[in-house]
Amino acid sequence: MIKTLTKHGNSLALVIEKPILELLGADAETPFDITTDGQVLILSPVKDADRGEAFKAALDKVNSRYPKALKKLAE
Repeated sequence: MIKTLTKHGNSLALVIEKPILELLGADAETPFDITTDGQVLILSPVKDADRGEAFKAALDKVNSRYPKALKKLAE
């Protein structure tokens, strides 16, 4: 599906149709995590904020504990 951005005040918005929101189990109140690799935009509905925070904390712990090994793996 190809979408175009819509002008919304001084910003641009991406309209997500209802069938896609239903597929994701999301609605107007659902927070989304937005990430990018510099080329691709990734929108992920946040279903359980506590789980997301726990994952981020675990990821930060691993990153701080094994920075050299992770850098080597990334090469």
